[in-house]
Amino acid sequence: MATFDARAAKQLAAGQHLTVNDAPGLRLEATGSTRTWAYRYKSPINGLMKQLKLGAWPEMGLAQAFAAWGDAKAVRDAGRCPASEKRLARATEKAPEKAEQVLTVKRLLYAYIDRKLEGNITRKHLVEARSVAENQLGDLADVPAAGVTRAQAYDLIDAKRSFPVAAANLRRLLGAAWEWGHDSGRLSEEVPNWWRLILRGQLKSKGKVYTQGLDGDHEHQGRAEKVVLTLDQVGVLLRFLPNMSRLVEELLTLYLWTGTRGVEICMMEAKELTEEPDGLWWTIPAAKQKMRRHELAMDLRVPLLGRAAEIIRRRRGAAGEGGWIWPAVNKSAKVPHVQQKVIGVAVWHHRPNNTSRPEHRRARFPHDFPAFGPHDLRRTVRTHLSAMGCPENVAEAVLGHIQSGVAGVYDRYGYDKERRHWLGEIAARWEASAAAARP
Repeated sequence: MATFDARAAKQLAAGQHLTVNDAPGLRLEATGSTRTWAYRYKSPINGLMKQLKLGAWPEMGLAQAFAAWGDAKAVRDAGRCPASEKRLARATEKAPEKAEQVLTVKRLLYAYIDRKLEGNITRKHLVEARSVAENQLGDLADVPAAGVTRAQAYDLIDAKRSFPVAAANLRRLLGAAWEWGHDSGRLSEEVPNWWRLILRGQLKSKGKVYTQGLDGDHEHQGRAEKVVLTLDQVGVLLRFLPNMSRLVEELLTLYLWTGTRGVEICMMEAKELTEEPDGLWWTIPAAKQKMRRHELAMDLRVPLLGRAAEIIRRRRGAAGEGGWIWPAVNKSAKVPHVQQKVIGVAVWHHRPNNTSRPEHRRARFPHDFPAFGPHDLRRTVRTHLSAMGCPENVAEAVLGHIQSGVAGVYDRYGYDKERRHWLGEIAARWEASAAAARP
């Protein structure tokens, strides 16, 4: 039987928790007035952390909590998610009651998110979808979904036209929810999907919004051009990096030294790093990659050399065995790691033509320096690999692209040796450019 200190449980402050020996994941959590048993675990379905409430203490004693934990753990060990099953059982019990309720826009959207999206999209996008359901529907939230008119749909999206990407995402999400409502029988086939019809082709991005002027207008970055930095420009950038925050300096360095995507870098975990005979390696799980849904997606092994290895070894020591290499700076952030947008905002902040926060003095990129974005560094790596004579299939493997056609199906070679060689060549190229760059 697991051991438990009832005296310590009574002394728990709000927000604290108490773990139980011999029962991994079982914990007693405290609020200002209650103590609740909970089972915290990683979902075998999508790898996300989940929590299942088991009962209140002291009404549920240790023995009962231990038994409930054992039942939930058995479900989890069988490859199922106990929290999801409990939620589904509760929904089934309330089905007659819910049948009498009106299916509003908000309820339909939440149902689509819970039944269709959860487990099929990243945690970040799931959080964003739920935020939309809670905050972006306005007066339409409580309108019956079957009764939404074309004018109402138009007005909701048109009101957000000044933020065209957000408006397009909202329109797309609601359109998908309506399609799911038709497919699942929650909406009659006669109910039109206005979201697919309104404002088609009219929500064009103006680039990211960085500041808001005194007159209420928003300052846009503008639609970014696809930039490839020359070798001299890479040198100038490397000499400039110390003028930026250490966090951004490290993240931009990883772009150049690995060629990987920014979101993959930001989501790096210490458990993905291994010291091997030929050096330090980072294995990006297929589930974290952009092409994770592709049938040929596989884990990507990235050698970490030079500056990248120095950064990661230092960061890994602070992260511990299972931590994030770049944890969220804001403890109240919705995701536990730093977000990719931090890098883009920082690059924009140091541009010579940036007018935001004029009171904040900072170094600026040279006036003749290209208006690049972080993702352009990935494009720069790929271009310079070609210029150095790297074979196309190896260069594509370095970036984690899946080969198309027959080659993608039959060529399952990992290219580890080739990745290490050519990223070593790139690292030497960057160091030479930094040494030769003007101060």
